[in-house]
Amino acid sequence: MNEQKKTAQRLVGQDFVRGVIAELRRVTWPTREEWISATILTIGLVVGIGLFTFLLDQLFGWLFSLIHPITTG
Repeated sequence: MNEQKKTAQRLVGQDFVRGVIAELRRVTWPTREEWISATILTIGLVVGIGLFTFLLDQLFGWLFSLIHPITTG
């Protein structure tokens, strides 16, 4: 690779990094209270959906055992 291409690629990379930094400065970051409430909401939803899925699994397992009981022997 010749020297001009290396210099051009370096400038493109530097422009990209400058652009990323400029965009990050324009971001409206959440406050601590917003961060905490969003985290609690996320954990609550994960636990709730997990319990819902567990209960449905238990229900369908019970229904399947009524329809197709396991026979031994």
